[in-house]
Amino acid sequence: MKRILLIVFLLAAALLSACSPKGPVTLTVMTHDSFAASQSVITAFEQANNVKVVFLKSGDAGAALNKAILSKDAPLADVFYGVDNTFLSRALAAGIYEPYASPLLAKIPAGFQLDPQNRALPVDYGDICINYDKAIFAAHNLPFPASLEDLVKPEYNGLLVVENPATSSPGLAFLLATVAHFGETGYLDYWRSLRFNGVVVVDGWETAYYTNFSGSSGHGPQPLVVSYSSSPAAEVIYASSPLTDAPTASMLGPDTCFRQIEFVGILKGTSHLPLAQKFVDFMLSQPFQEDIPLQMFVYPVNTDASLPQEFIRYAQTAPHPAALDPAVIAANRDKWITDWTAAVLH
Repeated sequence: MKRILLIVFLLAAALLSACSPKGPVTLTVMTHDSFAASQSVITAFEQANNVKVVFLKSGDAGAALNKAILSKDAPLADVFYGVDNTFLSRALAAGIYEPYASPLLAKIPAGFQLDPQNRALPVDYGDICINYDKAIFAAHNLPFPASLEDLVKPEYNGLLVVENPATSSPGLAFLLATVAHFGETGYLDYWRSLRFNGVVVVDGWETAYYTNFSGSSGHGPQPLVVSYSSSPAAEVIYASSPLTDAPTASMLGPDTCFRQIEFVGILKGTSHLPLAQKFVDFMLSQPFQEDIPLQMFVYPVNTDASLPQEFIRYAQTAPHPAALDPAVIAANRDKWITDWTAAVLH
């Protein structure tokens, strides 16, 4: 009798187990190291879709792309966010993405949609510009530079710090702006003029902004730095004492900024294709898009997304940013960096 009761109990337990809801599926999203999102926003997606999202941070955009390409036959993730327009053509040529025409693309201006096959979908954008310390220029009665050409004038000698394009994404973006403006036949002469005018080169943005720049976040000797057009807003948000105005501003003249667009795509080989599609939709949707500015200090691409007041008051986008075709960048990036290194650092 006991044996019969035990069998009945085990059968009932198995039946209950089969009928009970399954635990959440894990969706892995590869990103660059600068990715950030509010936990409440991610949790809302997880709860709505019975999924656990795991973020696999994989270095800067170039390093993350290398990992995605090297592992494409056995992908490390289901979704990949963080390739920008300087690496887009390389990512597309490697064939790592599954095409997906999200219905949310209808909310995104065509100028951001650089892949007609919808393998990589735009998520955010930001302008990399020269930022300047307002107080220093006011104290010396010196006008703010308004163009790339102004930066080689004697009155700005030694006042500009830039990042090395071989080791820094903002540094590469500024190099690309000079290529777009002066052309392949003129950009190196421009950089030689900058070198003659005392330009300072450092390895990365953090050193440039927090060590060399004289703005409120730094105490260095250079009042001009390659940074982001959202940096003035960040200065206000993170100020130790409340500010009524940003202590810095951005040069926004034609071709002085380079527009960086970041993309998301579904990696080929995912075993969770419907969920990956839902996550892409989620990244393009209003809740995630409105979370972007204060998390990553870039702009949403969805036209329905509202900006925080700090961005509206203190950050600006360039009306005429420099632009280069992603395929041209992919074909010439390494050569431009090598030639820049020879002209500026040797």
